[in-house]
Amino acid sequence: MDILELAVGKAHSLGADYADIRIQNNQTEFVFLRNLSLKNTSHNELYGYGIRVFKNGAWGFAHSNIFSEEAVLKTVQRAFYLAEQSGRLQYGKGLKLATERSYIDTYRTPCIIDPFSIPLAEKVELMIEVNKTLLNYQGIKQAMFLLECTKIDKQFASTLGTRLEINAVYTEPTFRATAVIPEDSQSRSFREGGVAAGWEYIQNLNLIEKAEKVAEEAIMKVKADSLGDERRRTLVLDPIHMSLTMHESVGHPTELDRVLGWEADFAGRSFATTDKLGNFQYGSAAVNFLADNTLEGGLATMGYDDDGVPSQKWYLIKKGILQEYGTTRDVAPLIGLEMSRGCSRATHYFDFPINRIPNLYLEPGKKELTPNDLIADCEDAIYIEGQGSFSIDQLRLNFQFGGDMFWEIKNGKKVRPLKKIIYKSNNPEFWNSVDAICDRRFFKTFGVTNCGKGQPGQRGRMTHGGSTARFRNIRVGGSQ
Repeated sequence: MDILELAVGKAHSLGADYADIRIQNNQTEFVFLRNLSLKNTSHNELYGYGIRVFKNGAWGFAHSNIFSEEAVLKTVQRAFYLAEQSGRLQYGKGLKLATERSYIDTYRTPCIIDPFSIPLAEKVELMIEVNKTLLNYQGIKQAMFLLECTKIDKQFASTLGTRLEINAVYTEPTFRATAVIPEDSQSRSFREGGVAAGWEYIQNLNLIEKAEKVAEEAIMKVKADSLGDERRRTLVLDPIHMSLTMHESVGHPTELDRVLGWEADFAGRSFATTDKLGNFQYGSAAVNFLADNTLEGGLATMGYDDDGVPSQKWYLIKKGILQEYGTTRDVAPLIGLEMSRGCSRATHYFDFPINRIPNLYLEPGKKELTPNDLIADCEDAIYIEGQGSFSIDQLRLNFQFGGDMFWEIKNGKKVRPLKKIIYKSNNPEFWNSVDAICDRRFFKTFGVTNCGKGQPGQRGRMTHGGSTARFRNIRVGGSQ
């Protein structure tokens, strides 16, 4: 029985204007160690299919994990019924779908070693060696290591004639050392995000060497001073740190469903409204943000989105000016666009695809420039590495961010480590303060695996990145 053909054929016979089916199998493994003790392992598999029907300007969606002919036909009928009922409560004159053609294609993540082929004992052995390395440093009182491996197998078919087979894999190791002295405790992490690759990514990381650096900097950090009073300073930010900042202050505000107010109660709306397209100075002339769902190793790089739209690359912000949004087939026509940018993704088979942040990164500078060059041109600055706490308002406009490691810069040199620092700004001020970005040699990425959005909530994946950049005249101070 060809379930794909059965579903789209039934939807067509019922009179659907459009329909698709997505058969999806998600496997996820989590392994968690605290110190030298294995605290938790899990291997979850979710397998089923979701069917969407579009009729009279409205969607209907139903899902099942029963693969009989009767169950498939009933699921199609349920989705069709929901579309008909939804059509009674139309958004204006109802939705339209952006134009798209059909595709017959296969996409696979470049993967040399399937992470699920590696025995659990081998994974735990590596993780214990990392934690041993951390705990061997006097002053490190706790070591934590979390490993996540995910594999997604997906088949997609639509009434347009599209037939897709997609296989995606990603791995993400994260570990942290906590240093303790009588008056304080501070942590330092290795956290570079998920990468669309197999176990070969872990093998090439040299985690023991990275653990030594993490432990040493955790001890430096706990003994360091804080910054004191808040005042305007220069910031030099590393790519891993900026990945979180751009996710919250550029990625989410440029999701078109959020701009239009479709998404509000989970993570807010957006200040970057459609009247600003083509004229709003989002950042300085040095700021170019590329959306790139073709990015090698990117977590949103899957060949096609869940509308059956191929992966693309485009500027969201060019020379500081807001150019475009991330779009799906059902929201693009609402602002007069004929085609989608391919940002429709669902987490599991039972989730309805929603407008998601694409792979998004700050384009490196064109001029040869190193992080040391940026630092040499700073009289009074703070250098921030890694990610920490953050807060941002409901319009994605005003925010504050912490970090994982901090260094004070005086007269062009890093002079000492610091701790407990936050900076505060707003979107136009922050990105317009960029005056220099290092070149492509210093480009690094961070794969986000836990982006929350939607009601019911879904866990999205995308990759951010950039090269080290400098921001002038930002409010920076110590925190408690």
